Amino acid sequence: MNDVNNLTAVRLEKRAEFLARGGRPYGVAFPVSGDVGEVRAAFAEGRKVTAAGRVTARRDMGKSHFLDISDHSGRIQVYLQDKALGEEGVKTYELLDIGDFIGVEGECFTTKTGEPSIKVEKFALLSKSLHPLPEKWHGLQDVEARHRQRYLDLISNEHARDIFRKRFAIIREIRSFFEERGFLEVETPMMQAVAGGAAATPFETHHNALGLDLYLRIAPELYLKRLLVGGFTKVFELNRNFRNEGVSRRHNPEFTMLEAYWAYADFEMMAQLVEDLVCRVAERVCGGLKIEHKDAEGAVTRVINLSRPWRRARYRDLVEEAEPGWFARDVSSRRNRAVELGLDISHCVEDYEVTQHVFEKLVEEKTIDPCFVTHCPKELIPLAKTNPEDGAVLDVFELVMNGQEIAPGYSELNDPVIQRERLMEQSGGEQHKIDEDFLHALEYGMPPAGGMGMGIDRLVMLLTGAESIREVILFPHLKPKAD
Repeated sequence: MNDVNNLTAVRLEKRAEFLARGGRPYGVAFPVSGDVGEVRAAFAEGRKVTAAGRVTARRDMGKSHFLDISDHSGRIQVYLQDKALGEEGVKTYELLDIGDFIGVEGECFTTKTGEPSIKVEKFALLSKSLHPLPEKWHGLQDVEARHRQRYLDLISNEHARDIFRKRFAIIREIRSFFEERGFLEVETPMMQAVAGGAAATPFETHHNALGLDLYLRIAPELYLKRLLVGGFTKVFELNRNFRNEGVSRRHNPEFTMLEAYWAYADFEMMAQLVEDLVCRVAERVCGGLKIEHKDAEGAVTRVINLSRPWRRARYRDLVEEAEPGWFARDVSSRRNRAVELGLDISHCVEDYEVTQHVFEKLVEEKTIDPCFVTHCPKELIPLAKTNPEDGAVLDVFELVMNGQEIAPGYSELNDPVIQRERLMEQSGGEQHKIDEDFLHALEYGMPPAGGMGMGIDRLVMLLTGAESIREVILFPHLKPKAD
């Protein structure tokens, strides 16, 4: 730590010297020919360019100097000569450190080693860095530090930059996909009087002017369905949800969710829509339908095959495949077997919940390639239609791959009487937990519709090979750092 403090002290001295000489260590606007990557891509011998970026490498050879300047798009080498810089320029150069931002004007040329470079005629210090950067080749080695100081991770870690470039491209491609199919992107309230649309613990807040307790939304579903009542036939929303629950490799309290609703469609049509969406994103952003996941040493640990058509299988059949004879057992035997499997089954867990825990352990966690799990038990989902041929199950799917649920989809329940009964049952009869305005809207008539949701963070994990949700969220929530 003392070494770091000493280096910072030296940089502060350079800053003070620069100021004493009438300079600006935190400069003004510097128009550029493009990002560093764009300048390099348009490189042509003799072309006059201006470029700016962070100094990430420095090589001094007497009165000749080579610097690398970098930004998110790449790096380019710049060449400076004392003769061209003049006395004042040389003094300014001597005050530079790796990590500083500079702007340069000059002419493109290729060095004897074939490196595209800029021969500098003028340069300016744009921002003085007061701390040394992470070591070039290894970057931040502490995983928590990488997440807590993402800006340093992005400076030194090309893999991290690539993950986020892909994340932004994935979201852009999702929007394009839905817009091409006539879906309208909408925005619904982040603060809601009733936290509905899912079973989760909300964050609570209070609006002073209205004297109203509010909740950060756990799902946008009930507002999007109001739009179907209002006459919109195809809507989607890409935005944040908030759940005041545990943090894990797959959970962050603030996360990005896609939800889409399609009037006159059903869960089968939504499943096809999801398959089309994910395959298009994989092909256009990731280059194909086979996604490799690698360990820290770069060895492939598994390959997710998105080749079509994707498997569709009933929930009950998958449980029976994993645990033969499961549904032939009585309730007590199922509970005992779940405990043998290492599941935490308390006395208050219902029988359908025991089966769901077994499903998650033996089916969901072991499913790598995509599978639409259909016709789930009616107790699990209060907002979906009952299957007309089997009243014990729902017309739904859960898309499972990479060992986790990626997207659920339903034939949406649009009978207001049954919907009220379902929500009352879910709330344990507590009327204040029911969104009465949603039910009132439903009573005006909502067309039959298909709906789906998709966790964007989990999709990005799947498509980029990231093993933790913290790797795909720029600024994940962490415990406060201990003093």
